[in-house]
Amino acid sequence: MSDLAAHAVDVVPPDGLAEKLNLGRPLRVKLGVDPTAPDIHLGHTVALQKLREFQDAGHTAVLIIGDWTARVGDPSGRSSTRPMLSAAEIDANATTYREQAFRILDPDRTEVRPNGEWFAEMGLEPLFRLAATTTVNQLLRREDFHNRMSEHRPISVLELLYPLMQAYDSVAIEADIELGGTDQLFNLMLGREVQHAYGMVPQVALTMPILPGTDGVARMSKSSGNYIGVAEAPEEQFGKVMSIPDEAMTTFYELLFPGEPGPGDAPVLDKRRLGRLVADRFHGAGAGERAEEFFNRVTRDRQAPDDVPIVQIPAGPVHLPALLADHLGVASRGEARRLIAQGGVSVDGERVTELDVDAAALDGRFIRAGKRRFARIRAT
Repeated sequence: MSDLAAHAVDVVPPDGLAEKLNLGRPLRVKLGVDPTAPDIHLGHTVALQKLREFQDAGHTAVLIIGDWTARVGDPSGRSSTRPMLSAAEIDANATTYREQAFRILDPDRTEVRPNGEWFAEMGLEPLFRLAATTTVNQLLRREDFHNRMSEHRPISVLELLYPLMQAYDSVAIEADIELGGTDQLFNLMLGREVQHAYGMVPQVALTMPILPGTDGVARMSKSSGNYIGVAEAPEEQFGKVMSIPDEAMTTFYELLFPGEPGPGDAPVLDKRRLGRLVADRFHGAGAGERAEEFFNRVTRDRQAPDDVPIVQIPAGPVHLPALLADHLGVASRGEARRLIAQGGVSVDGERVTELDVDAAALDGRFIRAGKRRFARIRAT
């Protein structure tokens, strides 16, 4: 089997990838992401790395930004209906998704397609045709839907449309291959069936393993708080890597850095090396070494960093979540609000509970967010 299938869990059909590669033309390789949150984390990068491998082999990467599927919300693994996001939230998240995905993908060889291209103008007749390709019985075979039915939990008709919409994306962009996590196999397989119903040669479904979170057990996710964001500060990335359980190191190396030597007999050193690799990948060579020095001084030796950045703010009211997100490297304003609520923000060592303060109250003071973000505030 081709090296392009390395580390894949499912390749359906088993000989399908070889047959596609033997076509002798660049293949259209699809990966769909729904911008339901503003940040991409390391769990997302497993499939993105595989997409980059296809790019490097001369194939076309098609990144679907699910601005319309995000309105429904992927029901995979869910025990309840997702709350609907506003169009403004989705558009803002989509912008950051593009930027962060290009830390892994080659933008010059990536076709970015929001699925609003085809869904925004889809009328009832095309929708009826799409709905006719699949039975309710097929959809209810999905494990999450089946479990909710057996537990008498509600399933909205809108949610039933989600796998059909994701499948139609493959029709719209004429996908040869679709990538996804193992939890997406049902959707990828439905894509094959829907393509066949539209008279197309079905895509090959290729799934990748799920990366655990920093707890080493549950899948990495923002909602679980066990994630490492690709846009987080290198110091934050390194510090989070150091919290990963020893027994999860092999999985992290295999899925994130398959070309690197795996962990040995010194777990602490293995974590430090992994932390440097992560920071270097997303922030450039040398970022990992600087992040490790920061970790040694601030976390291990419990000292303040050598060079505390000075953040200048205008006089008047200050919205702390905005300050933390814009100047201290907190991933988003929502994340900043959660950090404040959890007691993770202090000014001159005193816990902060308010979201809005006056700039004069911060002038000249030392603000700390979490364990590894510091700044000295100057009100101008």
